[in-house]
Amino acid sequence: MDAEPRTTYLLIDGENLDATLGTSILGRRPQPEERPRWNRVLDHVEEHWGQPVRGLFFLAVAGELPASFVQAILAIGYRPIPLQGEGKVVDIAIQRTLEALRERDADVVLASHDGDFLPQLGDLSDGRRRVGLIAFQEFVNAGFREVPHLELMDLEYQVGAFNTRLPRVRVIPIDEFDPLEFL
Repeated sequence: MDAEPRTTYLLIDGENLDATLGTSILGRRPQPEERPRWNRVLDHVEEHWGQPVRGLFFLAVAGELPASFVQAILAIGYRPIPLQGEGKVVDIAIQRTLEALRERDADVVLASHDGDFLPQLGDLSDGRRRVGLIAFQEFVNAGFREVPHLELMDLEYQVGAFNTRLPRVRVIPIDEFDPLEFL
């Protein structure tokens, strides 16, 4: 009898990623074609770690449920988690989920820049499981770089989540330098 394959839980902090994309990278609200292709994020994690992925997409809902977005996320394979209440409901829910995952024999990837998750990711990075962080690397909270065993993955460059190249400034390895990109 075959054992169940190990699972990776992928937790998406959509608000944080969207805010960083709009405010820090584009300087405006992203157009639909400039937003991440969430299916590529799922696919990347599954291919990169070679095991099934359960995607949980956390979103704050102020009024009505954004039905078309929820349907799109469901169709891709995520489980949407719409939250409502006082305070930073998405952060609270992700923190609770990360804490609950300590009791599971599973790997974890968080997609966020938010340092509020440092204690929980630090607890999970115990060497018994793989723990990853997907973000725009230049905007990652510096504390994440100190977490042992944490694999950092860039949302654009490594995950390939975008259809268009974003206007980011990054250190370019000389082997990747193409002067035509700057002329």
